[in-house]
Amino acid sequence: MIGIGIIGLGTVGTGTYKILKEHFALIKHRTGLHIEVVKIADIDLKRRKGLTIEKGIFTSNALDVINDRKVHIVVELIGGINPAYDYILSAIKQGKWIVTANKALLAEKWDKLFNVAARHNCEIGFEASVCGGIPVIRAIREGLVGNRILYILGILNGTSNYILSRMTDEGMSFNDALQEAQRLGIAEQDPTLDIEGIDAVHKLCILTRLAFHSPIKVNDIIRDGISRIEPIDIGFAKEFGYKIKLLAVAKERNDTIEARVEPAMLPVDHPMSNVNGVYNATYVVGDMTGPNLYYGKGAGAEPTGSAVVSDIVDMALRMREGRKTPIISVSMVEKKIRSGEESRVPYYIRFNAQDRPGVLSKISGILAKYNISISAVIQKGRKESGHVPIVMLTHEAIEKNLKQAKREINKLPVIKGESVHIRIEEGML
Repeated sequence: MIGIGIIGLGTVGTGTYKILKEHFALIKHRTGLHIEVVKIADIDLKRRKGLTIEKGIFTSNALDVINDRKVHIVVELIGGINPAYDYILSAIKQGKWIVTANKALLAEKWDKLFNVAARHNCEIGFEASVCGGIPVIRAIREGLVGNRILYILGILNGTSNYILSRMTDEGMSFNDALQEAQRLGIAEQDPTLDIEGIDAVHKLCILTRLAFHSPIKVNDIIRDGISRIEPIDIGFAKEFGYKIKLLAVAKERNDTIEARVEPAMLPVDHPMSNVNGVYNATYVVGDMTGPNLYYGKGAGAEPTGSAVVSDIVDMALRMREGRKTPIISVSMVEKKIRSGEESRVPYYIRFNAQDRPGVLSKISGILAKYNISISAVIQKGRKESGHVPIVMLTHEAIEKNLKQAKREINKLPVIKGESVHIRIEEGML
């Protein structure tokens, strides 16, 4: 028997427990394994209501799970940095293997956790930390192990994707779409982690470390949220043949990594443009395989619990066979991180300008001064206010140059308010 101890009986913990109980016979039939939950810890005693948990299994003290000799695999599902970090280290030092869905902890404490695990010949499974039930971690770690990963493009946060989908499909404002998401339980009452891109940054940090074997840190990843996106820009994006998504992008070229999470435009014919609502997807390009797309539910009790169970079963199989050597290499290679200022991509720019002769030539002249060439322009007709949107797409431009040009253009007396720019990600088809 392989004994499982679960710390945290929230949404994912409940999903994990139900799968292990309800699919016990299925898992045993497929693998020959007897996997049994022998201890569960949660500070909220009410959470066990509705679950058939045998007497003596439930406790309010996480240390009861860690110290139980019948527990071989500790499943940490409480989230956050502390006390999860201390619990995991304590379990590892007792020789117990770990399964976690804690992307924030992994992103912040990766080096310490995996170095300690290596010293104690312990494994840390974290398939559930990115994209819920989508097996993208295993795909990168095992399925694409013979590839040099060139490019990762992810829609990694279902809340933000839902909001942008509603704004795109229904013309809703950001605030209205957010409030709807909160009413439906898709967005938290404090949605900051989701709408500001923080959750996606943690997930991209994990994917980037796996794909490029470099110790990238959270602060190395450029981040911007979706709260600044307006329906007018979504509308113009459609006219140009693009959709706006919160994209997590990581690229490696010449041992230099660029990683960023921000709203960007993606061509409507790119497969990632059709990832809508609460769904997640990760698009990975290997030098041998070319593009691979992984799509599915990125959150929820059952999808994420399924990913947790996949790690548990994988570990249990190796334990049964006596293969107790971790498969995650702690060896990382320091690589240069490209700053946002050095990035070179096409851009969408919108100015609110006076509708009179010569304005467009002034704007294009300043852009040319900073080596920014225009590929397309839309200029709407006259409004009563006398100001109209001028919208441009550029060819590839250096981000530093674009920002300098924008500052200069914004000072023109014919320009009203701050101009808007959004990156265009062509998607490496």
